[in-house]
Amino acid sequence: MASDIMDYSINGLPLHILIVHAVVIVVPVAAIVVLLAAVWRRARRWFGLVTPILGVIAAVLVFVAKEAGEWLKDRLPDSPLIQEHTDLGDTLLPWTIALAVLSIVVHVWYRVVEKRAADDAPSPLVRRIVAIVLAVAAVVVVPAGIITTVIIGESGSRAVWEGSFSDTPLEE
Repeated sequence: MASDIMDYSINGLPLHILIVHAVVIVVPVAAIVVLLAAVWRRARRWFGLVTPILGVIAAVLVFVAKEAGEWLKDRLPDSPLIQEHTDLGDTLLPWTIALAVLSIVVHVWYRVVEKRAADDAPSPLVRRIVAIVLAVAAVVVVPAGIITTVIIGESGSRAVWEGSFSDTPLEE
């Protein structure tokens, strides 16, 4: 495993705690962009290459966060909250890979279809079927990816902060 041979820290801070901030922003943004691009022609034109770029960046960030998280887990005392977060963390990468693939397929399909001459383009039936399949895929992948990101983030926050602060201000 890569986490065994790499140092996932920056200036003494675990990379995981830094990169998860990018994950919780980029994954939902990429997901929303992919959904909009899958179902709305104007959004496809606005976003252009941003759609597949964000999808791929989301998957890469999640992969690095997962590897850095494994590295960090090996350096923390074992606890049920950390184990729960680790188990949940393993579920996000498949969703973001699906998001990356979908972002590329949506971009390439519509670029190819929109660039072809009318006599060389797929039939209206094929275009309609592909549009429906891409929209359904987006409607499944996007919410699942966002919800999974939120659940994992909440479990990580709980693992770090539960029992480590006071509900009331401390006396000075």
